[in-house]
Amino acid sequence: MVLIVVFGAALLVAVLLSGLAARSVLSTSLLFLLGGALVGDGFLGLVHITPDSSIVAATADLALFSVLFTDGMHVSFTSLRTAWRNPVRALGVGMPLACAGMAVLTHLAVGLDWTTSFLVGAVLAPTDPVFASAIVGRREVPARLRQLLNVESGVNDGLALPVVLLLIAAAGPVAGAAEASPSRIALELVGGLALGVVLPLVVSLLVRLPLLGAEPKLQPLLPVATGVILYATCHLTHANPYLAAFSAGAVLASVSPESKAAFASLGESLAELSKFAALLVFGALLTPGLFSDLPAGGYVAVVLAIVLIRPASLLLSLAGTSIDRREKLTAAWFGPKGFASVVYGLLVLQSGIPQGKQAYTLIAVCIAVSIVVHSSTDVPIARMFDVEDLVGIPDDDAPAGAVDAGGAGRSWRETAGSARVVRPAARREETGDART
Repeated sequence: MVLIVVFGAALLVAVLLSGLAARSVLSTSLLFLLGGALVGDGFLGLVHITPDSSIVAATADLALFSVLFTDGMHVSFTSLRTAWRNPVRALGVGMPLACAGMAVLTHLAVGLDWTTSFLVGAVLAPTDPVFASAIVGRREVPARLRQLLNVESGVNDGLALPVVLLLIAAAGPVAGAAEASPSRIALELVGGLALGVVLPLVVSLLVRLPLLGAEPKLQPLLPVATGVILYATCHLTHANPYLAAFSAGAVLASVSPESKAAFASLGESLAELSKFAALLVFGALLTPGLFSDLPAGGYVAVVLAIVLIRPASLLLSLAGTSIDRREKLTAAWFGPKGFASVVYGLLVLQSGIPQGKQAYTLIAVCIAVSIVVHSSTDVPIARMFDVEDLVGIPDDDAPAGAVDAGGAGRSWRETAGSARVVRPAARREETGDART
């Protein structure tokens, strides 16, 4: 019950400060992370949570599923048909480069064996849709960039999982390692994709039957019911829930636009709640002992993973594309580590492989640092696009209503703090696909 009280208090503070957070580097995500650390064993000791506690894996798993499902509903298949090359480059070139670069860094700086080093690289290669949504959800960011980050962060979790499972099996004697055979992993991926495609199609057909149909006030619950059934079915059949969640959201939004519109507000709220709960639980694991267990070389690896490995790998993957320099740099920087890495890191710790604890410590510290850094830079990055897009727009092209009613003679640029988002964002929404 203490954890529930802390969650409620943190949620209240987050809501009250959300307006300020939207205009500054203050991060509500960081608030929950710090709140969990404060009440955990490392400080006040009000909540006792260990990495092998069931609540840790459950909250991280549920948060990742709900966010992927919600993000999948933002995917436009029409746009992807003309703008698939950049996400494929990021996933097919950037992600393997990030994994290999992190593996080399881990081996040289921390001294883990090559198999475990590549395991760390695979765990930290995915970008997190929870924190990428901080950029993806801001309308002033170009549509092409938002689409790239959204698709990349939504798909790379499912792509990394089979690699993680295979490397765990190869890293040492593991109970039940036969379950990580390539054929079983492929079956789980195919099963997740199949469930994610078939279930929304069945639901859509049911809704269209003459005697059936959702009442308007209950229509937002249709995607919720679909997601609940999908989540439970994936775990019962051992299908990949993350690939299923993203594909189900995308298919449901495509075949039932009315469900997408009805679910939009509720879906964002549910995803935020699950994200905050998982952050609070993960924060409780961040004890001083965890940070002291990581050697100096580990901190070098953490810093370079964020400021070098991810940026370099994505910039190389996007070389020669038509994306402009600002968008490339933003995509390269914004590669946050999060719940997928938490879930996979817990798999590493619980597998019992020889260097599993050292690997988990490095993974956990890297995730914590990434959350702090990336969740505090989304607003400045978004504003960079917003401000720079004003350059060259003549005064007579000012958005309607941009002149301050109480200040005669003030130009619309002087009041751009609130009005400037409107027109540039709208322009990019109209032209984002054509520019790709």
